[in-house]
Amino acid sequence: MCDGKYIMATKKLGNLVQGKTAFFLCDVQEKFRPHIKFFTEILEVAQRLVQASKILDLPLVVTEQYPKGLGSTVSELDTSFAVGVFPKTKFSMVIPPVEEQMKTLCGGNLAHVVLFGIEAHVCIQQTVIDLLARDIDVHVVADACSSRSQTDRIFALERLRQAGAIVTTSESVLLQLVGDKDHPKFKEIQGLIKVSAPDSNLVHSNI
Repeated sequence: MCDGKYIMATKKLGNLVQGKTAFFLCDVQEKFRPHIKFFTEILEVAQRLVQASKILDLPLVVTEQYPKGLGSTVSELDTSFAVGVFPKTKFSMVIPPVEEQMKTLCGGNLAHVVLFGIEAHVCIQQTVIDLLARDIDVHVVADACSSRSQTDRIFALERLRQAGAIVTTSESVLLQLVGDKDHPKFKEIQGLIKVSAPDSNLVHSNI
């Protein structure tokens, strides 16, 4: 009974348990580069998150939207260690091959997804809805998500918060995952965030 209450509390509070967390990288592809607001800034943050998933040995799931037309994931992101890079035409990342993979992530105990990529108001938004519907706790990394329009980006993040996702930042996610300066990987994670994440106009947008 106590364990059950603790699990409910951690979900409501937006906790992240390292052994039950996966990172989902959504559609950061070459053809989007010239069109996405603050692409350079969100790419820098995405690099930190991808590196952190490797350091912390967290499963990384990657999707690519219609790669035949939109290209592959940008070369700056090392996805060689991902559990899979899944092509899709559906906007949500929750496609059958990903759902099948989710059954075995974290030893079958996946509870939390850290989600980042593009576009915030389309693929990110629809992924959040699908994950929440499957009782997965979703943490949307605001400084690693964007859209072609800043208006779409801002309203999407607000909608996702209203839907029940945790809208957060990259540094908050990474420090929550290590949780203690004595964590064996703290120094490596600290190295990723030693320089603050680049500004992509979220504060001025009152998110």
